[in-house]
Amino acid sequence: MPAASRLRTPLAGALLGLLLFLLPVLLLQERSYVLIDDNLDVELTIPYLLTRHHVALDYRASTVLAPIMNGLPRNALRPGLSATVLLFGLLEPLPAYWVQQLLVRLLGLLGLYALLRRHFLPAPAQRRLVAGLALGWAVLPAYTMYGLTVLGQPWLLLAFLNLRRGPARWTDWAILAAFPLWSMFVFVGPFALAAGAALLLLDWARGRGVAWRAAAGLALLTTSYLVVEYPMFYSLLVAKQFTPHRLEFDLSRLGAPGLRAGLLSAGRYFFMGQYHASQFFRGAGLLALAVAGWALWNRRAERGPLLELLTGLAGLALFCGFYPQFVELVQDRLPLLRAFNLSRFHFLTPLLWFVVLALSLRVVPAGRLRAGLVALQLLIGLGMNTEWTNNLRELAGRPRPTDPNYAAYVAPALFAQVQQRIRQQTGLPPAAYRVACLGLPPAVAQLNGFYTLDSYQNNYPIEYKHRFRPLIAGELAKSAALRTYFDAWGNRCYLFSAELGKNFRVGARPPRVVQDFAFDAAAFRRLGGRYVVSAARLATPARSGLVPRGEFGARTAYWHLYLYEAPPKS
Repeated sequence: MPAASRLRTPLAGALLGLLLFLLPVLLLQERSYVLIDDNLDVELTIPYLLTRHHVALDYRASTVLAPIMNGLPRNALRPGLSATVLLFGLLEPLPAYWVQQLLVRLLGLLGLYALLRRHFLPAPAQRRLVAGLALGWAVLPAYTMYGLTVLGQPWLLLAFLNLRRGPARWTDWAILAAFPLWSMFVFVGPFALAAGAALLLLDWARGRGVAWRAAAGLALLTTSYLVVEYPMFYSLLVAKQFTPHRLEFDLSRLGAPGLRAGLLSAGRYFFMGQYHASQFFRGAGLLALAVAGWALWNRRAERGPLLELLTGLAGLALFCGFYPQFVELVQDRLPLLRAFNLSRFHFLTPLLWFVVLALSLRVVPAGRLRAGLVALQLLIGLGMNTEWTNNLRELAGRPRPTDPNYAAYVAPALFAQVQQRIRQQTGLPPAAYRVACLGLPPAVAQLNGFYTLDSYQNNYPIEYKHRFRPLIAGELAKSAALRTYFDAWGNRCYLFSAELGKNFRVGARPPRVVQDFAFDAAAFRRLGGRYVVSAARLATPARSGLVPRGEFGARTAYWHLYLYEAPPKS
């Protein structure tokens, strides 16, 4: 095929659309916006620190990651056999993040294109439709720090369906073996395996026999996850290195109780999904289904799979919506349900909704209506992708005041001032003292070379949580909301202030003053702490056992910082 002709193919157009989607990042570079919540405030630091401290592949029970929580057990963190860790080992955090995003979205586009062309929309005349859907999939809001966990699922489903239907190719086996190298087991592994097993059982119940190749594929996927996630399985199940803080989770205390709350939550899961697993309005799929409804009424063979999918999606939404109430009933008898979140089946629903959309569009006549439905899905994905919309605002010179770009958020020059002040006063490098942060995520300090006692972690020793609590017990006593937030969850093992509430991003403007900070400086010192880096000024630091050591600002930084020391009692 001539080069000019190849550029006119629908797939080439979709690839060009993806490049245009990522163009703002190339133009902004350091000034680009990176999703902050549950992402820049936690996820970017881990692979970066694992590689910079040379412990990515060190799975010994004694190995710790020193900059986090006074030495967080290495095996509490993501595995070293990971494409994400490799990228962060080769590049600095921001380039690594955007290269990962480019690759994940590119593979997501190609994966959905291959899946739809092979199994759902195979006709040559449907290539434009498939390319449009693939681009709509690739631009969805997604936590790409999770690798292929969500956007890479089409490859997983493609390989499984190929093995189930036959004949299979070596590439199908390779996909199943490689998928764990770039995905998060706790978010997708058990749930994809359970869904695949359920489909095979359904085939058997309907008299179609067992697709042994597909069953072997699931076994291969399981084996690969066991190899990749060896540190987690070994530390929790064999060596029992530490007791996870997750065993104190109490989801029933974190959510609103009752039938109404469960139904509202189920409705959000059904119509919007969950933000970690790509949150977008399912309107295009529902509208396409409504448009196709009359034609599907007389086509039982095509109506059946759609009804089954919708029933499954509705059932999953109800299960996820009422999951906290369910856990409340059984958590005392099954403590592991506190630690392992079964509601993460919702990570499978974005792809299932795209299958619903594709199957519905298959019976909608080609033309403006069908193209309009694909365009609607594309616009929904773009409009709900906050990274993309915030980067457009950054380019237009109208950024949101509460959503700083990467350079302003990480603010290396500002944190370098803090480090230099401490070095001038003590002569100590960052590894020789420990800090904790108030009003800003500890991940920012960690990215700037500080060693922090506080952190945002999905898994850490419960013993450390208990040792940290006395530092903030006075503030927790003031606020029932913060007390529940820490005691019933505790992933954010932070310095809390009842006056700041859950504002963990206190910007320089407007300046904030904490009038009364009930901080246990003695407990802080016993844990190894020396300095508090605060984004809010303390009105009476002496009452907290702290001494002011400096104030720092920078025109381009999001933060205005105050440094306090907890000196030992003489």
